[in-house]
Parts: sequence; structure tokens; C-alpha cells
Amino acid sequence: MHIVLLQKMEYHTKNYMLQKTFYMLSCLLLTTFCSPKNLEKATATLVSDTKSVLGEGPIWNDKKGQLYWIDIERRQLHMYTPGTGRSKSFPTNERIGTVVPVASGGALVALQNGIFTMNLSNGAMKLINNPLDTVADVRFNDGKCDPAGRFWVGSMAMNDKQGTASLYMMNDQHQVKKILDNVTISNGIIWSLDQKTMYYIDTPTMQIQAFDFDVTTGNITNPRVVVSVPEGMGAPDGMTIDEEGMLWVGMWGGRAVARFNPENGKLMQKIEVPAVNITACAFGGAQLDTLYITTATQGMSAEQLKKYPHAGGLFAFVPGVKGVPASFYIDNSQKTSEKRQAP
Repeated sequence: MHIVLLQKMEYHTKNYMLQKTFYMLSCLLLTTFCSPKNLEKATATLVSDTKSVLGEGPIWNDKKGQLYWIDIERRQLHMYTPGTGRSKSFPTNERIGTVVPVASGGALVALQNGIFTMNLSNGAMKLINNPLDTVADVRFNDGKCDPAGRFWVGSMAMNDKQGTASLYMMNDQHQVKKILDNVTISNGIIWSLDQKTMYYIDTPTMQIQAFDFDVTTGNITNPRVVVSVPEGMGAPDGMTIDEEGMLWVGMWGGRAVARFNPENGKLMQKIEVPAVNITACAFGGAQLDTLYITTATQGMSAEQLKKYPHAGGLFAFVPGVKGVPASFYIDNSQKTSEKRQAP
């Protein structure tokens, strides 16, 4: 009898010690991961108070150490050099939808009246193609270059009419091909780290699509939805990718940039921005560790403009993960022309 009682007491003592140990570990974990410090909101800080009407399209030129971005409605291309703090701007005369660096120098800009090359020393532009010349009330919007150096750019109707826009691809010979039709507001586009997947946003769908991508031909197949944006987060706009393959998306009307995992569609992180309409983001800086974020004042009420006085500005945040270098446009049209003229 005494032996049985002793065994029971020993059992309860061990059980109590295990419960106590578990309780102490639980408290330690809660203190560590749920402390006020770790619950602090991640918020981007202002870099340049440009008060853009429709700031968009940030892209980092790692060869020049410069960030390019645009104001669509003010028809301006901006260039910012963090190393010196200097900024420079060029007028584009027409609405500018996107900008990408050219491998041989200068930039490629998609304006409302066509795709142009731009000399970044003096702002001089030269028209190279305009697939929209027969399309009324439609302008170019977001775009980027794929890993092979082709230029991809989408369009949108000026009145946001559903299904009237498209996605185009321009090769190194300036030849343009329509890739997708029945688009409404063509926006973010980026490629996976292994170059086998293209991610794409048509904003009103509230989704991020993925396509199988052939880097040799530029063909896309097998469309599927990899992210469905949760209700109340805003609408997905411009997009970039980090070194872990996660997607960073500017949320129009959502006051934030969201980081999504395209493998499972989950929201991984959210960076708040002191503005309402967050348009796009891009990694930059010497180590590609700074996330630059563009915003817009377009569509904001007087009350919102008062609450967010720096809306339309360029913001930045260091998220603890790095980006990958942007792809430049590769222009071989001049080389081909020289070969044809050779005796």
C-alpha cells in the first residue's frame, strides 16, 4: 500500500514538474515573440516628397546605382541616386506607363503614344514602335524586361473599361507581339528566380496569376492563380520579387506593401506606408536590401490628403531580405541593321 502511494506521489510530482516546465517555456516564448517590440508595426519612411499624382514603376539600375520611377499623370521620369542624394527629372510630354534600363545605355519608356528610347543625359526620345496606334482611349501601363532582355508591357483603357487592354512583348529587334488579350488594367509582372515562371497581375481580378515561361522563346502557357488577395487589403498593383522567391506587391487603396508566397498563396509580411494608394515597389541600394515604394495622390479625398501629407512621395523600407537585379532591355536592332548593310 505504501509502495503504491509512493509511486502515485512520484508520478504526480513528475507530472507537476513537467507542467511547470512547459508553463515556463510557454511564458518565455510568449515574452520573446509577442513582446511590444516584435508587435511594432513595420512602416516605410519617406525618401522624397514628390507628391506624385500617380507615382509608379520603380526600378533599380545596379550599373548606375540609380532608382528610376515615374509620375504617369505629370508625365515625368525621375532618377534618384541614394549615394549622393541627388535627383533628376525629365518631362515625357505624354503619359508614361513604365521605364526600364537598356543594356547598351539609356532607357526604354512606354508612353501613351508609343515605345521610345530615351537619352538619360538630355532627355531626348526616339520612337521605335507603337502597337497602340490603332487602339482608341488606351495607354500603356506597367512593364518590365524578362530574363532574356525582352520588354513586356501592358495597357489599360483610360476609362478602365473591362477587357479592352492587352499584354505585349517586344523583342531585341523592336518587333512587338500581343501575348494576352481581354485584360482590364495590366499591372505587375515579374519572373521567378529559376526563369521558369512568369507572375502577372490584372488588377481588377484581385489575383496574381502564374504562367509557365520558356526563356528561349518567350512563350507562356498553363495559366493559374497562385495568390487571391484577401478582402480589405486593397487591390494588387505593381510587383517585384526577392531572393527567396517571394512576391512583393503594392496595394492600391490598402496603405501597404504585401509579401506573398506564390507556392501557397499566403500573406507573409505587410509593410505599412503612410499613404492610401500604394502603386509599386522595387529593391535597390548597393546591396539590394532597400525596398523602394511609390505612391499616388490620385483618387484621394481632401480629408485623406490632410491625414497623409506625404502621399505621392517615394518611400523606403529595409525588410531584412534582399532583392535580385532587374533585367535590362537588350537591343540588337542596330547590330542586325549593320550586318544587312555589310558588303
